[in-house]
Amino acid sequence: MGKTNAKTNLESQIEENLRKVYQRTVEEDVPDRFKDLLSRLKAMDGEQPRHQEDNS
Repeated sequence: MGKTNAKTNLESQIEENLRKVYQRTVEEDVPDRFKDLLSRLKAMDGEQPRHQEDNS
């Protein structure tokens, strides 16, 4: 029974640590270079005419 409790404790510690790492990652800001890239891509998308195909 000692092994089961130790394993459960170990699994709990691993789970807790994984949750902490995940939460820190989720809370990180998007780097400025990616924000700039997204802005440029959005601007480019707005400049190009959109083509819609009429499938009727």
